[in-house]
Amino acid sequence: MKIMKYETLHNTSIPKIGFGCWTIGGEGTANPADDGRSLAALRSAIELGYRHFDTAEYYAAGHSEELLGQAVRESGLPREDFFITSKVSQEHLNYDGVLRACANSLRRLGMDSLDLYLIHWPTREMNLPETFRALNQLVREGRVRHLGVSNFNLKLLKEAQSVSETPLLTNQVPYSIPDRSYVKNGVLAYCQQNDILLTAYSPVKSRFFKGQKLADFARAKGSTPFQVGLAWLVQQPRVIAIPTSFNPQHQAENLAALDLMLSEEDMSALDGMA
Repeated sequence: MKIMKYETLHNTSIPKIGFGCWTIGGEGTANPADDGRSLAALRSAIELGYRHFDTAEYYAAGHSEELLGQAVRESGLPREDFFITSKVSQEHLNYDGVLRACANSLRRLGMDSLDLYLIHWPTREMNLPETFRALNQLVREGRVRHLGVSNFNLKLLKEAQSVSETPLLTNQVPYSIPDRSYVKNGVLAYCQQNDILLTAYSPVKSRFFKGQKLADFARAKGSTPFQVGLAWLVQQPRVIAIPTSFNPQHQAENLAALDLMLSEEDMSALDGMA
């Protein structure tokens, strides 16, 4: 099993590479016909050493949470070995909606608490103080350990900080070698300066990773382009990544990116490839 590397803040250690559960169980709706394949992917990930799993009530209309909970129980490992993240959807961003959504997520997961609970997407209509009144209550009651947000720009991130009673753990955003939008808008630097994790989703999902330039770079390192992309992310302070794969070999290769050490020159070269 892979030796995991962690980011530690607010007395919590979070694996540098986690497992994203988008498409586990379906996409926008549940696809029970694919349960065998989804469960096999989760089981192999756990066996390989993945311990941070990122899901959402939106994923497969909650079925992703059900399958993840089943896989965790079947593993026989203690619940505290895992770091489980889920997210509340846009249509539930009000006091009562958040409380109901979290209760439903916990029921589907078969768990008493979440390690991290995020606002999945901001909306113009959301009442952030009311939403966080419920999120703060969930933390006080012990149903959620940490709070965070996803897809928040810098202005919204600061607003969320101002109404959260506990330090925000993360802002989960798209971030990869070819996608620097959250560098350009100032979010990455702000997170690094204020002890907030930037969780990179879709970290290696781009045609860029099939290009010749990166392929040549990876070959010289004895690695795959995907491993290079993940190593580039997780060598940055306060950055973690949540790739997804149903293929056990690719899952193992993703974890092995933790062993790929990139020099400052390598990082600069990759910076210039975007």
